[in-house]
Amino acid sequence: MLTFASCLKFMNRGLYILFISILFISCSDFQKTLKSEDTAAKFEMATELYEAENWKKSFRLLDQILQKYRGKPQAEKITFMHAMCSYQLGDYYISSYHFDKFRDSYPQSEKAEEAAFLAAKGYYFNSPVYSKEQKETVEAIEKLQMFVNSYPSSQYLSEANALVKELDFKLEKKAFEIAKQYNIIGGYTGDYNASIESFNNFLLEFPGASLREGAYYYRFDSAYKLAIRSVEYLKEKRVKDAIGYYNAFAKAYPNSEFMEEANVHHEELQQELNTLTTKS
Repeated sequence: MLTFASCLKFMNRGLYILFISILFISCSDFQKTLKSEDTAAKFEMATELYEAENWKKSFRLLDQILQKYRGKPQAEKITFMHAMCSYQLGDYYISSYHFDKFRDSYPQSEKAEEAAFLAAKGYYFNSPVYSKEQKETVEAIEKLQMFVNSYPSSQYLSEANALVKELDFKLEKKAFEIAKQYNIIGGYTGDYNASIESFNNFLLEFPGASLREGAYYYRFDSAYKLAIRSVEYLKEKRVKDAIGYYNAFAKAYPNSEFMEEANVHHEELQQELNTLTTKS
């Protein structure tokens, strides 16, 4: 006699077998369609798979028929789906290329704005970490800015601006860390000029940077160390330059977390300048 538990177990086993059977038939149908010469069948199945978010299989079919539908009414839909599958699969170089082509080929399409945004966003995903070469980051900023300029009322505007801000910070971070590295190297070489120059360039290039406070401080820190370790005949000028950098820092960030240490260095510089002035 079958119990409820055994019946339930039997039903679950039956459902599992049914699911596996459907999956097998589905895979079999896909392989059959993939190998066939029936472009209409491929288009139909690719669309079904796309709507089911089976990006990989849909892409394989779309990739086969993309050129065959060139110039036909279905080409617009196929081109967009093909690019979207690449995007969803994380192949951003390819997806951006095809989204750009879609926008250029179908500028009046209802999907043109979305394609333009996803093309630009693909460039964003290709941007490397800040410590690496930032060619792709600069390119991504340019593409996103072009999108913002082309679609100033876009529903994607706030996201595009947020991505630009994030990429801008990456460039800012890289420039800041390079200048800071020169400060560290100066501890071994005794030459802090590269650090001071790098921080001067940073402050000019990134006027609204979130790292400006640190840049002001480390510029002063580099100038202080250069002055204190300086040869005698250059010392007075370098001490005065360092005091000038201190004044700029103190004026811009009077409540800075670095101010206590900066004040100690400033006092030392003032004493040094007094000594130099007395000698002369």
